[in-house]
Amino acid sequence: MSTACGGAPATSVTPETTAAQTSSADAPAAGAADSPAARCLAAAEAARPRRADEPAKISVKHILVRHAGADRADGATRTREEACLRALEARDKVRGGADFDALVSEYSDEAGAASRAGSLGAIERADVLPPFADAAFELDRNQLSDVVETKYGFHLILRTE
Repeated sequence: MSTACGGAPATSVTPETTAAQTSSADAPAAGAADSPAARCLAAAEAARPRRADEPAKISVKHILVRHAGADRADGATRTREEACLRALEARDKVRGGADFDALVSEYSDEAGAASRAGSLGAIERADVLPPFADAAFELDRNQLSDVVETKYGFHLILRTE
């Protein structure tokens, strides 16, 4: 399991593409400012440009990892850094071939997420917060985002349609 958060582009969730996905940011940390948590937070906050060919609606699933201080944290006690690293751990498991739906049950802190496999159904850009929309709408079908931060915590997004 990688403990660094690469700012790598989103990856397609297939055995052919998940194993080879790496980034220079996945290298060991050189110091505290370049710690795994710092790299994870930087990648989660990264700006994502809009696609010129963006569809009006897409269907997505997601994993939400909450932290103390996030909106609707529901008693979460982990720090922001711990939450980012936990989301990163889930991302790495998906990239390694783990089943996304099973990881929703294990990692997502969103009430009811497991019963719907993390599905948000069909969404339009205006239905979700801008950082989530920016990450989700850049994805191709069956592609997984990197870790994304919103006011609710850290997300992994899988575009399904």
